[in-house]
Amino acid sequence: MDSENTLVMTLATGPVTIKLRPDLAPQHVARIKELAREGFYDGVVFHRVIPGFMAQGGDPTGTGSGGSQKPNLPAEFSKEPHVRGVCSMARTANPNSANSQFFICFDDARFLDGQYTVWGEVTDGIEHIDALPKGEPPRDPGKIVSLKVAADA
Repeated sequence: MDSENTLVMTLATGPVTIKLRPDLAPQHVARIKELAREGFYDGVVFHRVIPGFMAQGGDPTGTGSGGSQKPNLPAEFSKEPHVRGVCSMARTANPNSANSQFFICFDDARFLDGQYTVWGEVTDGIEHIDALPKGEPPRDPGKIVSLKVAADA
């Protein structure tokens, strides 16, 4: 395991291991690691969880319209497929508007391929993502207890 390119996301139900993909999205991976190291994601909820599709989080306001104070990132689209366990950046209609929000696919979402930046994949603990409370937003949303770069843990 490359601990510098591995994230450990702790949820109430247990740990989720995410392999980062700097080969696909170097700027997005750098941003996620930077925010994780600042503790930005700790306590942030999954505000949009759609069964059979994806769980979205990374907005400190919990509304889906917030982000970090850092500048938005230019798109780093790839041919990597959006399938179960893939981690990708959320954005507005502007392709270059990704900031801190991300989503994790529950299932095949290939219609997103080439339009959203894939930056990682869940390698362990996907059952904890599956267990997140559902809704847009969920009545009692699941929270990221902590998100750390494995090298720092």
